[in-house]
Amino acid sequence: MTFSFPTTILFGAGVIAQLPQTLERKHARKPMLVSDHGLLSTPVFTRVHSLIPHAATFTNVNPNPTEQNVLDGVDFYRAHNCDSIVALGGGSPIDAAKAIRLKVTHTLPLAEYDDLLNGAGLITADLPPFIAIPTTAGTGSEVGRSSVITIAATNRKTVIFSPYLIAEPAIVDPELTLGMPPHITAGTGMDALTHNVEAYLAKGYHPICDSIALGGAKLASDNLPIVMRDPANIDARASMLMASMMGAIAFQKGLGATHSLAHPLSSEYAMHHGTANAVLLPYVLEFNQDVSNDRLASLANHLNVADLPAHIRHLNQLGNINPALRAYNIPESALPSLAAKAIEDGCHQLNPRPCSEQDLLSLYREAW
Repeated sequence: MTFSFPTTILFGAGVIAQLPQTLERKHARKPMLVSDHGLLSTPVFTRVHSLIPHAATFTNVNPNPTEQNVLDGVDFYRAHNCDSIVALGGGSPIDAAKAIRLKVTHTLPLAEYDDLLNGAGLITADLPPFIAIPTTAGTGSEVGRSSVITIAATNRKTVIFSPYLIAEPAIVDPELTLGMPPHITAGTGMDALTHNVEAYLAKGYHPICDSIALGGAKLASDNLPIVMRDPANIDARASMLMASMMGAIAFQKGLGATHSLAHPLSSEYAMHHGTANAVLLPYVLEFNQDVSNDRLASLANHLNVADLPAHIRHLNQLGNINPALRAYNIPESALPSLAAKAIEDGCHQLNPRPCSEQDLLSLYREAW
């Protein structure tokens, strides 16, 4: 077995000020700043860009990043003679930046690097310097070794995975999350919680990840209600960022059926990934009950709750997350085709209870 936790993390209020020196140490003189349109007009973007005014800014990143976003980014990187990449934002720009970084030096079609096809073996250390700066507390992509991109040929969210994709370093400053709108705080926060919960329940032996997942789940469960009630609470914001990173570290063990169900909702109907996880997680926990009862009981005990699915639904209610998929313009007629997509997604393979396509369809119907 190989256990690996190599990410360097600069963490705390105000650490963003270290960005120029970090680039200088890497001899990076022309960074490409990858972000998204939503951040472009915010004080957070202005603050970060003022630290690296010489950066070339690329914001053509969809909320669920696509292969075309990546290819456009590679063209931009080369056209502006960039020598490094800085990603600023949530999971979308950070994931896109990882894939752009890969394609700058790796010439195969992006689909060839699919983790389900053992694409990790094709990825080498020949990559430009990369710094990740999160502005949301959800995906933990800043410390993860994977990128999730929708590939054009399949219209399927595809996981590209390699330790070489890890940021060097991640700069994680809770001050950059203070301006998140409430619905983004809720959706990303539930994403962080889902990562920790599914990692803990995933099949396989990894007591290191299990312990991290328990701690991350507790941080998210305790602090999400605080940031919803008091958005300026910097300590709670820092705890949510830590929960997000812990989830991303823990899910190297694996995830589960919630993510297989959530991914097609994003690629087919542009549903926010964290929100999709939030809606579906209680149903998957109930589906897993008979197989994973001991783990579910342990997790509920750690969170100091009596009923874990009910607790998830309560947190969703605090975040004003509508519990029905129909509220997000998901047509009932689409559920069978979504289930066909979900069974192709690799995350459910480590779900504690095996899933058939019919099982996934039934879970969609319960949540609809």
